[in-house]
Amino acid sequence: MVTKEEILKAIAPDLEKIETALQQNFQSYVPFVNEVSRHILFAGGKRLRPLLMVLSARLCGKETDPRAYRLSVLFEYLHAATLLHDDVVDQAEFRRGRKAAHHLWGNQAVILVGDFLYSRAIRIAVEEGNMDVLDVISRTTTLMSEGEILQLLNLDNFSLDEDGYYEVIYRKTAVLLSAACEVGAIYAERNHTERELLKKFGEYLGYAFQITDDLLDYTGASKETGKDVGTDFKEGKVTLPFILAAAEASYEDRKRLVELLRDGEPTPQKFEETCQLMAKYRAFEKTKEKARFFVEKALEILANFEESPTRNLLEKIAQFILVRKV
Repeated sequence: MVTKEEILKAIAPDLEKIETALQQNFQSYVPFVNEVSRHILFAGGKRLRPLLMVLSARLCGKETDPRAYRLSVLFEYLHAATLLHDDVVDQAEFRRGRKAAHHLWGNQAVILVGDFLYSRAIRIAVEEGNMDVLDVISRTTTLMSEGEILQLLNLDNFSLDEDGYYEVIYRKTAVLLSAACEVGAIYAERNHTERELLKKFGEYLGYAFQITDDLLDYTGASKETGKDVGTDFKEGKVTLPFILAAAEASYEDRKRLVELLRDGEPTPQKFEETCQLMAKYRAFEKTKEKARFFVEKALEILANFEESPTRNLLEKIAQFILVRKV
């Protein structure tokens, strides 16, 4: 089984350079912006998105340099901006093991700092001077914004089906991982075929990652995830475990699941009852199977590239998604 320690050892040199680039490229003239940005950026994020860009470029034969690491961090800025906005919309209590930023500085200020991080990411893309990179980033930010809106519109939409769910998580999560991998191929000056392959690899990885995230919201532990477990339940958010349970449930059980998710006063007891109903219809196992399906699709994509230490590392990262606890 792939272990977290094994992966961390392999990516340590890249992570160190990504951290340096993150520190060097987000500074604002306004000290308050720096304070809030640091709160979200340096609270233990996985750096998966910049790492995927760097590894994708290397997979395509491009040796990474300071310019590559600088370009890669725009994906972390975009991700952090989305988290800031997300937490305001969701009124989340914690993020990455800390109080969510909006509890410390208020909604208005946090939204504006999120906007700053978006603009900083776009500025880095502009300075790269590559129209293909700009095209990917502009398309990605549009889709991400749509994803946030779709997620908001689907609150309390208990008729949301699996296809509708995938539409949301494509925009919410998969598109940014997809963009990071595609930009890695662009940076390596690869052809359209390889760009499309890595774009799909990132997309499949993103689906698996978000599905696992939604599973952990029911089965994880706050200490491990750094987030409130049961947040989706408290917010009445319809995710894959609910969709899969509801599809198989009896009329009475489905009705009860909807009542529990719609409840304006969620309690630990009601959360436990929800988990038991989902488990009754094997929703957690089925959700894990869906994540496994997308990991396997991602691995099939990687098989198109020559075997190398970088390909092996990307395979391990994909496989680790299925066993991660954070």
